[in-house]
Amino acid sequence: MLLRLPTSLPEAQQCLSDGATPVGGATLVWAAWQRDGFPEQAVSLREMPEANVLGAGELGAAVLLHRIDARVPEVLHRAAAGIGTGAVRRTATVGGNIVGSTLRCLLPAALVLGARARVLAAEGPFEADLGEVLAKKPLLLSLYWDAPLVSGYRKVAEAPGGPPPLVVATAVHTAAGRPVLRVAVRDGYDFLAESVPCDAGPDAVLDGLGATAVGALPAEAREVVREQVVAVLERAAER
Repeated sequence: MLLRLPTSLPEAQQCLSDGATPVGGATLVWAAWQRDGFPEQAVSLREMPEANVLGAGELGAAVLLHRIDARVPEVLHRAAAGIGTGAVRRTATVGGNIVGSTLRCLLPAALVLGARARVLAAEGPFEADLGEVLAKKPLLLSLYWDAPLVSGYRKVAEAPGGPPPLVVATAVHTAAGRPVLRVAVRDGYDFLAESVPCDAGPDAVLDGLGATAVGALPAEAREVVREQVVAVLERAAER
């Protein structure tokens, strides 16, 4: 297998035009390639500046998970810190987790940040929402977002051999001069994201969430959501 390491957008476009298979940190695809056969050529963005940005509202797809720190919002920092082992975080990338993984541990954090994506096709770079990225799986260059007022994250302890652990991400933003709470949940392999105004107190916010898909979650998951919502609203009120 030929691994190509472009250093510019035109070089990366050429790799895609030549049919190279995108690869992140290879923590997920390597076993599948060993089983099913390696592609003739693969492309990694680890040498591209556009895919290695970190901070100031943007996170590159080639950034290794262990490098994600307090330069990004708390919800994203804590999500990255809770993925796998230290060895995994030193190898796995943002793009591999968002696009190449079924677990998508970073996705709830990206959803509550209202993140959008910069992606690359053979025709050139363009912007896309996360739904398009998940559906079409283009080559992700970076994520970018507007900074929230506060954010929070909770990953429930996982049972050995069981489904992926419950994840609840929260963030408070200001939209049109009004505070808005965003909540994203990973329940098993399913993801949901909702938003409600949050200027009327925790009880009203929880009632509003109860009328969304959040209200259909199992009781244990709803309790974790309630705890996280109350906590992030208390922190927002202190700002």
